[in-house]
Amino acid sequence: MYQKLTEMLFRLCGAAGTPGDEEAVRAAAEREFAPYAETGTDALGNLTAKMGDPGAKEHILVEAHLDQIGLIVTQVDENGFLRVDRCGGVDRRVMPGTAVTVFGEKPLCGVVCCTPPHLTGGKEEEVPEVAEMAVDIGCNAETAKKLVQPGDRITFRTEPKKLLGTRISSPGLDNRASVAVMVRCAQMLAGEKLNCRVTFLCSTREEVGGQGAVTGAYLADPTRAVSVDVGFGRQPGVKPEQSGELGGGPMIGFAPVLDRSMSERLVRIAEREKIPFRRDVMGGDTGTNSDAIAVTRAGVPTALISVAERYMHTPAEVADLRDMEETAKLIAAYLREAV
Repeated sequence: MYQKLTEMLFRLCGAAGTPGDEEAVRAAAEREFAPYAETGTDALGNLTAKMGDPGAKEHILVEAHLDQIGLIVTQVDENGFLRVDRCGGVDRRVMPGTAVTVFGEKPLCGVVCCTPPHLTGGKEEEVPEVAEMAVDIGCNAETAKKLVQPGDRITFRTEPKKLLGTRISSPGLDNRASVAVMVRCAQMLAGEKLNCRVTFLCSTREEVGGQGAVTGAYLADPTRAVSVDVGFGRQPGVKPEQSGELGGGPMIGFAPVLDRSMSERLVRIAEREKIPFRRDVMGGDTGTNSDAIAVTRAGVPTALISVAERYMHTPAEVADLRDMEETAKLIAAYLREAV
């Protein structure tokens, strides 16, 4: 049932795109949007895809970020190991021993160095800071310095996989899952006459501050906005009130920074369309691009919809295809009546 969605999602997850270096994933997303919308880019590398009535007063921005977490090379040491630092919010607990791809002169296989537990002196549970870690690409310093330069990027080397049922696992589901939601929404609306103008914004640099969303929203100058991101999925160690059940549908955000009337409208639409959902309540800001979009220019009423995800910022994030499909249905229904 979700074969085409799976294939599209895996194409997006298979394209590299750490913050400030999103060219490959931007090109992949543009290929997905091109049959349904007019695409373009801006100075910070954001991708836009426009559809609907270009003359409509109501202009809805639907945003999701393109970039994924990773590493950046800081130096090649005297033994040929690559010294690194964070490029976004990498979870250092899962880094030692992880297979990675180094985007140097050519893509290279590497492994994050890991001290054998036998030699840790009983301190194997202690995880070093990322800046103290190194990556082994299997060669000496002379060769490594020819292939890799400081500033080169590194991503997790994990192949996207289908799990049982409708679950999938891949690095980069944060936030390629939401980009896939926007593409599905465009597919659902293709050929329909809308009473509003729609700009889908695939923004850059979210994992290092959300600069792409700030400038992209300013340039679009929308009347309203919907930000799409991943939220915490139900799993051991995560409180039920802080998470959504995988397969339970979109998580509709309620927070001080968000527009309450938009959130409630999304709830009514979900109930009417029999789309499963949960209210996702946050006491302060949301930690997503919706926070910045809401205060762009003179202010933009903004809503947040999230796709539940387990194991965020790891090499094996897990999400449910049903949630992506239902989230796309909810946004499409909202845009159909956005007048």
